[in-house]
Amino acid sequence: MNLGGGKSVGKAILNDLNPEQREAAQYFDGPLLILAGAGSGKTRVLTYRVALLVQELGVDPGSILAITFTNKAAEEMRGRVHRLVGPRATGVWISTFHSACSRILRREAERLGYRRNFVIYDDDDQLRLVGRVMRDLNLDTKRYPPRMIRALIERAKNEMVDADSYLQRVEDDFTETVHAVYQAYQRQLMRNNAMDFDDLLLNTIAVLELYPEVLEHYRRRFSYINVDEYQDTNPAQYRLVRLLSEEHRNLCVVGDDDQGIYSWRGADLRNILDFERDYPDALVVRLERNYRSTRNILEAANHVVSRIAGRREKKLWTQREEGEPIRFFFAPEGGDEAAFVALEINRLMEEEGYGHRDFAVFYRTNAQSRLFEEVLLRFGIPYKIVGGFKFYERKEVKDVIAYLKLLLNPDDAVSLRRVINEPKRGIGEATLAHLEAFARSQGISLWGAVNVAGEVPNLGNSARKKLEGFADLVRGLAGDMETLSPPELLSAVMEKSGYLEALRQQETFEAEGRLENLNELHRALVEFHSVHPGEGLDAFLEKVSLVAEIDLYDEEEGAVTLMTLHNAKGLEFPVVFIVGMEDGVFPHLRCMDSPQSMEEERRLFYVGMTRAKDRLYLTAAATRSQYGERKYNPESRFIADIPTRCLLRLPTDLERTSFGGSPARFRVDEVGEPGLELRAGDRVAHDVFGEGMVLSVSHSRSGTEVAVNFSGVGEKLLLLKYASLRKLGV
Repeated sequence: MNLGGGKSVGKAILNDLNPEQREAAQYFDGPLLILAGAGSGKTRVLTYRVALLVQELGVDPGSILAITFTNKAAEEMRGRVHRLVGPRATGVWISTFHSACSRILRREAERLGYRRNFVIYDDDDQLRLVGRVMRDLNLDTKRYPPRMIRALIERAKNEMVDADSYLQRVEDDFTETVHAVYQAYQRQLMRNNAMDFDDLLLNTIAVLELYPEVLEHYRRRFSYINVDEYQDTNPAQYRLVRLLSEEHRNLCVVGDDDQGIYSWRGADLRNILDFERDYPDALVVRLERNYRSTRNILEAANHVVSRIAGRREKKLWTQREEGEPIRFFFAPEGGDEAAFVALEINRLMEEEGYGHRDFAVFYRTNAQSRLFEEVLLRFGIPYKIVGGFKFYERKEVKDVIAYLKLLLNPDDAVSLRRVINEPKRGIGEATLAHLEAFARSQGISLWGAVNVAGEVPNLGNSARKKLEGFADLVRGLAGDMETLSPPELLSAVMEKSGYLEALRQQETFEAEGRLENLNELHRALVEFHSVHPGEGLDAFLEKVSLVAEIDLYDEEEGAVTLMTLHNAKGLEFPVVFIVGMEDGVFPHLRCMDSPQSMEEERRLFYVGMTRAKDRLYLTAAATRSQYGERKYNPESRFIADIPTRCLLRLPTDLERTSFGGSPARFRVDEVGEPGLELRAGDRVAHDVFGEGMVLSVSHSRSGTEVAVNFSGVGEKLLLLKYASLRKLGV
């Protein structure tokens, strides 16, 4: 069905779209592939498409399923649809794959042997459980690191290979070990009434395939399905979408193979490249008009990505101005590169009126952030790191959340183990080992063993009393669940468990910070409860479990953003710095021997480039310290793919160069202490590394280099003019 103008609201909506967007938004006659280039307004198209279905076709909002890849994107789309069609928008299912599957399984999980109050294990919970299983199997965790085993299990699940089917992959001792852990891990998940992220997808597929009446119900329920970021779907997500849409075939997928950068997460580009093989009658609409970047940035990005074989042809264009050329700065040394970024941020703020939040620094790996953090601190430039230590991963937050999970699901052994001695109650590992052995022998849960501690062999009277006290605490809090609101229950948990009091008694800055984090957790639950008054504690915990790194990004915060290129997708900034543009850094060394991996690195560069709205900087360093060694790297081969008319190479003499045509207002040699002279044996202090002793002083073309051995940190090679060293004992 194609709307030929429609009613007044439909016409008003369509007037907001360009011709290609309009064609995509009003096509409802079967499968539709929208090839949406970077910055081409795909979210608007999806939003208006949903609005037209509700407003013009009179489709029941509850029969529309819209899948996005982050909670942040889902919230944004939900808000836009609500503004267009009003309260009816609340009936539309707009969520991530995992959230949608969780919602289905809350109704259907009992068919698979789970209870509806199952808990969702995040990455940390999964790793803990894998480690516990490996210890139970008497496996050497040094020979078989739990993190590696967990990654292999995750990969198998992404490929829809369950624990039993993994037996077909066993070919040596190592794969046999993975198989054994995988099976034991799944048994323990079931025993704990828990699912990991991948189980949400696999169990939803299982219940749809095993129970035809369930599949028929959801096929009738979702008569229109829309999937964003289709290039990022893995085999399980692909299978789920096919199952739900196979009968009515009203499937709209939106994506861009040029932005496929998550193969390491299991994403399969063939899902979007072969869409017309799966749906020969599909309409294909290309969105190539970019509303974000200048012409120079887009021309360069088009050239970079055009070298990929087998891609879907697209060429981004814009009605924006030509804009500034892309600036490339090849610094003599890593410290020079970081200083250039800081200098240029300050200059653009003073001369062009940008604010701190207008800047982003993208790097290939998290380890690259340290040098930029140090220099930004030294220049007094506020910054935030996206993808660093997430709020919900902080120990105190996870401890208290584990209490809440335990109250909802007492069979959750991972949460029980986390809190049974937190704060300290004198319930140690030996007591836990006796409890777990008894639970296994009796075929009961760990919580069941705690409740009959008096029957557990080899436990002393003291241990039994402590376990009885813990059981009384949990039962009492479970009773509070009947009368208290979720925020009140959280307060009761923190107080009655003694967690808050234990932190208060420490009287340290660290403990004070942890108390502040728990206050913030309480505020988050209060906010959730006020926005979703009908939802219970389980809904809040589900939201917490499914939160992604990018969901925590606050674009209004007044700070420079530091993040990996992989985290940057979906964002935009007026000014972008892509740093570490050297062969071996970006493209990454481990990708350079594989044509397929190199294509993904090229797509990753394209993604980074197309985040920039007004200005794009590329930086590199001729020499930098990597893995404790001095490395000399050539400039990235991607630089040569940028047309010379789009690229301005900057000279490398930081002290005399005027960046962008204006005299630099900050001399780099002002960073270090002026006139500081050091020799071997001198004691020095550093703002980050603390106190240390100078081992040697040498000179290079970049300036005076000082090797210092810092207590508790080790040896560091620093450029004196950047190091902010202070001489002690003078």
